[in-house]
Amino acid sequence: MLASGVRLILASGSVARQALLKASGLPFAVCPAQVEESPVRDHGKASGQSAQAVALELAQAKALAVSRDHPGALVIGADQMLSCDGVWFEKPLTYAAARGQLVALRGRTHHLHSAVVLCRDGHILWRHVSTPTLTMRHFSDAAMETCLAADGGACLHCVGSYRLEGPGIQFFERIEGTHDAILGLPMLPLLAALRDMEMLRK
Repeated sequence: MLASGVRLILASGSVARQALLKASGLPFAVCPAQVEESPVRDHGKASGQSAQAVALELAQAKALAVSRDHPGALVIGADQMLSCDGVWFEKPLTYAAARGQLVALRGRTHHLHSAVVLCRDGHILWRHVSTPTLTMRHFSDAAMETCLAADGGACLHCVGSYRLEGPGIQFFERIEGTHDAILGLPMLPLLAALRDMEMLRK
């Protein structure tokens, strides 16, 4: 349980993140942050930042944006970047883009940089990044099309064009990292931080 008087807000519209936080038993409100992500990514790339650093910047920007409108609340900001051999991937806008991403990742190892930030009253209290490593198998074009069809368009909302909690699990031969971090919210580090700050009962 949260400590007395603590209000927790998740600054994300992600269904997966909401499900993870709900499953933990913590009461929270949802307030998706309105942050323009492209300028942050573009600036990070132009200035030579790592994908991990940019994920943190995005998570921080979202937490701060929501914190300004909710005085006293503890705000969770989160974001995720995917990198493969120095190339950054984003959520695909079309099925054609999704196919292109899956072909580019097929048979290769990539990293998911899952950042989470805690903020209150415009101050960053804690930041963390978990980086699972995932290796795709050499799947056929036919298998790719079957999985995309079965996914029903949900892959268009996912960086890398797959959902491990859905048909996308079929694309992989090896996964290193926790399931929650892969879904975009590293829960064990987050819960530990809340306990350390006495926001969560020990």
